[in-house]
Amino acid sequence: MGILDGVDADPRTIAGSLGMYLRARRAAVSPAEAGLPSTGRRRVPGLRREEVAELVGLSTDYYVRLEQGRADRPSDEVLDALCRALLLGAAERAHLYDLARPPRRGATSAGRAPVLRSTLGQVVEAISTGPALIMNDRNDVLAWNRLAAILIADFPRLGVRDRNMARRIFLDPQAPRIHLDWDEAARTTVGMLRMAAGRRPQDPELVRLIGELSVQSPTFRGLWASHHVHEKTHGPKHFRHPTVGDLTLTYETFQVPGAAHHLLVVYTAAPGSPAEEALNFLSSFSPEDLSRAEP
Repeated sequence: MGILDGVDADPRTIAGSLGMYLRARRAAVSPAEAGLPSTGRRRVPGLRREEVAELVGLSTDYYVRLEQGRADRPSDEVLDALCRALLLGAAERAHLYDLARPPRRGATSAGRAPVLRSTLGQVVEAISTGPALIMNDRNDVLAWNRLAAILIADFPRLGVRDRNMARRIFLDPQAPRIHLDWDEAARTTVGMLRMAAGRRPQDPELVRLIGELSVQSPTFRGLWASHHVHEKTHGPKHFRHPTVGDLTLTYETFQVPGAAHHLLVVYTAAPGSPAEEALNFLSSFSPEDLSRAEP
């Protein structure tokens, strides 16, 4: 194995194999969590192969072949049982199915991401009370409003390649100052890229992005090796801006209909909160005005 865990020169391996994911997940589940009795000291963390096989209702030999990549495509019944035994959530379940049903080599899903409809950009710009942006599952930011450019990154001044939140999180030295929850942001960003890799393991731009981050960021490499997956939905978000200080916002994510995996992310502040006052203040400026005012 090279510098990447589950990624080498063949784009088909970018997401890692089904067996690699099964090994990672069973290592994360304790016997107690799985409802199994304690058997004293254990040489490995998590569940043993034979324990997973018993929980799923498979022979140990067949489960071993699954982990070794020597079994044919497992049935939906087997995959569902694996999801239950390994306590997989919705995102983890989707990723397991993606790995178990990989696209054929040369499938058209490896092509360029669809272009964003211009009307969607207009929708984002029409949102005026909170930061909003549209991104794809590679974390490319495709559209943004003025508050997003003021608070998150000066997207208009960035090149297309640099309008990528994964690159901003892991390669921008200022990122931990902007994202006060940087550790969680880093973990969820890697989880989103894992999900994308499971869906499109032959996507050349995704392969290049993961390779670049793995070479340049030891933190990314460590998180990638954990096989964590994440589907962006909703939650708190903590920013720091040099003019208004710390802001605690809440984000909601909306799936844009279609096969492009475009996400509309909207950040809001609680009514009457200091964060709402800060956003109101920032909305009266342009990114250029604030950059000139910063020391």
